Amino acid sequence: MSRNEKRILIVDDEPKIVEVVKSYLERSGYAVNGVFSGKEAFDSFEREKPALIILDWMLPDITGEEICRTLRKKSSVPIIMLTARVEEEDILHGLHIGADDYVPKPFSPRQLVARVEAVLRRTESDSPAVISFRQGELTVDLDGHDVQRDGQTAGLTPNEFKIVSALARHPKKVFTREELITIVSGDDFNGFDRVIDTHIKNIRQKIETDTKNPQYILTVHGVGYKFGGD
Repeated sequence: MSRNEKRILIVDDEPKIVEVVKSYLERSGYAVNGVFSGKEAFDSFEREKPALIILDWMLPDITGEEICRTLRKKSSVPIIMLTARVEEEDILHGLHIGADDYVPKPFSPRQLVARVEAVLRRTESDSPAVISFRQGELTVDLDGHDVQRDGQTAGLTPNEFKIVSALARHPKKVFTREELITIVSGDDFNGFDRVIDTHIKNIRQKIETDTKNPQYILTVHGVGYKFGGD
């Protein structure tokens, strides 16, 4: 694998753009996969788990906007949007829906590589491998897939860890049950949203001192759940 095993996913329906950007990124030490449609983008994302996505705004089957919105429900993977739309409102809209950067077409491949490196540096510095709360009372090890309470492993299941890690990464965000279902099971899950309530109940039993007065996994009535570990 390439530099620090970082894989970049390029999504653009113009083969020449994919070819050129892929060549420049590979010369810079990245592993690169290029696809040409939204469906391929989702398939590649699930299969490859890229460190960053370069995403064209206009695709033949699914818009880049829709892809960005969908991915943001279950992942914080950095996304750089490519588009010929250069109006300020378009740029602000792209950033608002979850894009990390915005590169107008036509662009310099060297500049795009520099943007990739800058976004990766910024997002990696914002995402520590271990998140600690209340002076280490609770820790979430993102790389080790482990949650500890007072130095003891909480014994979360894989799905419970997915929920806790998503909440802990974004402590100010309220997640709906539908968003948490997507995080746990993907877009194809057709079960009841109350399954999330069961997961939350089990998580609280493992990490809360008082399950009737939780300090970490907080209920936002009528909406969903958020993390309260300040």
